[in-house]
Amino acid sequence: MILIADCGSTKTDWCVVGCGGEIVRRVFTGGMNAVMLTEEEMAQQISSELIPQLGDEVIDRIYFYGAGCLADEICGNVRRALAVNIPTASDIEVHTDLLAAARALCGRNPGIACIMGTGSNSCYYDGEKICDNVSPLGYILGDEGSGAVLGRLLVGDVLKNQLPRHLCEKFLAQYQLDRLTIIRRVYKEPQANRFLASLSPFLLENISEPAVRNLVLGSFRSFFTRNVLQYDRARELDVNFVGSIACYYSDILREAAESCGCTLGTILRTPMPGLIAFHS
Repeated sequence: MILIADCGSTKTDWCVVGCGGEIVRRVFTGGMNAVMLTEEEMAQQISSELIPQLGDEVIDRIYFYGAGCLADEICGNVRRALAVNIPTASDIEVHTDLLAAARALCGRNPGIACIMGTGSNSCYYDGEKICDNVSPLGYILGDEGSGAVLGRLLVGDVLKNQLPRHLCEKFLAQYQLDRLTIIRRVYKEPQANRFLASLSPFLLENISEPAVRNLVLGSFRSFFTRNVLQYDRARELDVNFVGSIACYYSDILREAAESCGCTLGTILRTPMPGLIAFHS
């Protein structure tokens, strides 16, 4: 049996897969930020949240993908935290979530793989490894097209009266917000990116409004211009996406891609189906 993990800061998707690629068991636990947690803290979380749900399945190999799993030291911490809890696993690989996206979307073929959820990221993948990556830079300096940036643009346009008055009033009333509350949540409280991303559904609900549609389309075009088009083969290869924002706004994403001379390929809500296929 193999165990595949797609780990984020808030949720981890674990899937036990049999030899034929069949799903034997699927478990969801809390997220683990490998940058923020120690090896001992991760081991304890795995022990308390995952192990009781695994049952009697014998795990031979583990493929763990997580945000922040870039440095050897961090990957080593994750690997040891898994090994102490699942001693039957003779092979444990730890990789970044961007490689998860690339393998899930492109398999063993070259392509452009992108993440577009709360944050955004992209890479050129040659079918085996990530060969080029434009730094996403986070929601303040980059992360174009992400839920956090869409929320940031929305809030800015509302507070600076760049959207029609009825939309501004509707937004503030629906989320029970005012200027001072928004400023406090963004500048003084933690996880401002999640707060901003939580506001982005308003855009989807009102996507028929021209001003809203243009806001989303403009951010997606920025993603292609500032990220995807930096790769040499961006106009030759399909540009593929994983993430909630890419799924919810697929029509507008396709329009943005075409306007930049790119071809939109596969879109997945989560990488797990593609990872199961890849590792099977």
